[in-house]
Amino acid sequence: MQRRAINAAITGWGKCLPPAVLTNADLTTILDTTDEWITTRTGIRERRISHVPLGDMAHVAAARALACAGLEGKDIDLIVFGTCSHDDQVPNMASGVQLRIGAHAAAAMDVNTACTSFLYGLSSAAGMIRSGVVRNALVIGAELISPFMDWRDRNVAVLFGDGAAAVVLQASDRDEGVLAEKLGCYADAREMLRVHGMGGRYANQGTLYGVTRWQFEGQEIFKRAVHGMSAACESVLTTLGVTAEGVDLVVPHQANLRIIEAVAKRMRVPMERVFVNVQRYGNMSAATVPVALCEAVEEGRVAPGALLLLPGFGGGLSYCAHAVRWGERVTPLGTSSLELPPTDRTALELIRDVSARKTRAASSTVM
Repeated sequence: MQRRAINAAITGWGKCLPPAVLTNADLTTILDTTDEWITTRTGIRERRISHVPLGDMAHVAAARALACAGLEGKDIDLIVFGTCSHDDQVPNMASGVQLRIGAHAAAAMDVNTACTSFLYGLSSAAGMIRSGVVRNALVIGAELISPFMDWRDRNVAVLFGDGAAAVVLQASDRDEGVLAEKLGCYADAREMLRVHGMGGRYANQGTLYGVTRWQFEGQEIFKRAVHGMSAACESVLTTLGVTAEGVDLVVPHQANLRIIEAVAKRMRVPMERVFVNVQRYGNMSAATVPVALCEAVEEGRVAPGALLLLPGFGGGLSYCAHAVRWGERVTPLGTSSLELPPTDRTALELIRDVSARKTRAASSTVM
């Protein structure tokens, strides 16, 4: 008897956004910028700033995704945590989530491809499900960018925000889940996006970890992002034997509205079939696609059996696209009561505190 193919279906989804909102008006009080300058160039109007560590946001998102799927931590065989802004690199972030949700038998690993980390993690988990290594996986995309931001640099400080989201993947013999993917990287252009001050190499240069300078060549990044995501989408659609007209919704990486519009134009997909929330959260790096996916479902933009296209682009310069056939269920099986602790500090106060701590630490190092 021929064995039926195993697919990796998305059965649970959950997000966690910190409550403190940093508006463009807030940024004008610390940067030489205006709301018009930011919105016309990026489409971003506000972003979130976290008052808790990365692991706390990921825990809440994971708990919500599990409840949505009707599963408990003990049911999970694998946790893949996509991020480039670790609370700790040793031990990894995934093991912390494993402990918190009680997934005692699960394998746990981190993936860092910057903004594409969630999508690369999705491929990793889906591949293990297809090969029969695991049956139930939790894939997280989460970032805590604000502590690593150079809040003096308006070219990057206006772009990024904090957030987390997660999905549950389960083995399925139905025609659903991650159907096709294309992963790639423009390594020759990796210097276009470098965060100086994040990594061991800077310890030998007298740079304090976390005190950063961002190397960000915006125009060239834009060109590579549009080309990489468009080419990856074309590859995925060719693999499936469908055209862009057969895609029900595109849920792209939310880095910049202009990039999203340029990719949609190249693919000949009207913006009515593209989900956009960059105006609310900015670029949350690895968290953008899973947060957007959660909100697309919540807002009724994803119908049972819908074909979704998830293109991404990030530092490295990595790029990818994933075709996902949604299952029959678009409502959660359950909910989680887990919440972030409240905060009485504003987003502006939070980033001013971060900047002040960096200044004090840098001064003491010099002395």
